[in-house]
Amino acid sequence: MILPALFFYLFAGVCVASAVMVIAARNPVHSVLFLILAFVNAAGLFMLMGAEFLAMILIVVYVGAVAVLFLFVIMMLDVDFAELKQGFIEYLPVGLLVGAIFLAELLLVAGGWVISPTLTKTVAAPIPANVSNAEALGLVLYTKYVHYFQLAGAVLLVAMIGAIVLTLRHKANVKRQSIPVQNARTKALAMEVRKVAPGQGLQDADAEGWVR
Repeated sequence: MILPALFFYLFAGVCVASAVMVIAARNPVHSVLFLILAFVNAAGLFMLMGAEFLAMILIVVYVGAVAVLFLFVIMMLDVDFAELKQGFIEYLPVGLLVGAIFLAELLLVAGGWVISPTLTKTVAAPIPANVSNAEALGLVLYTKYVHYFQLAGAVLLVAMIGAIVLTLRHKANVKRQSIPVQNARTKALAMEVRKVAPGQGLQDADAEGWVR
């Protein structure tokens, strides 16, 4: 029991310290690196709880995709965060209100056993014997909550299509590929035979006539 407790305090301490540094670091790249460290330690906590599927999701999805994407966007776009922070005081009351609501929800979750001692037993579902954590989660997700799972997937698909449509811009001076036009091209449309006199070449004024 001593070794799991030591690992718990190690992972929890580093996770909390990394979370604080995410919002305290002045360099946004350092904030993303601390966020990755917080995800890794949170995955360690999930492993101690026996939730290996959630630990794998944190590493593969959040660390391997989301956090690395944040880091890539910050480094490639070179965002001027000093300019973004100019309206910080204006939105401070709204931020404090949202933070207070979030803190109240965390306190209610943490002190739920004090308000209702049987609360943890009512929300807990027994895991079948000889079944791993990932398999038990799949049995519940794809049987009892399969419709909610499909609805969430449809919402994410619509959000992805909407983001693509909103960010897609057609510029008039940019040449775009058109598959139907390419497939409809024939030899007569693509080529033209011109007779050039000896010692002369095709003039630039005739460019639109012989280049298509």
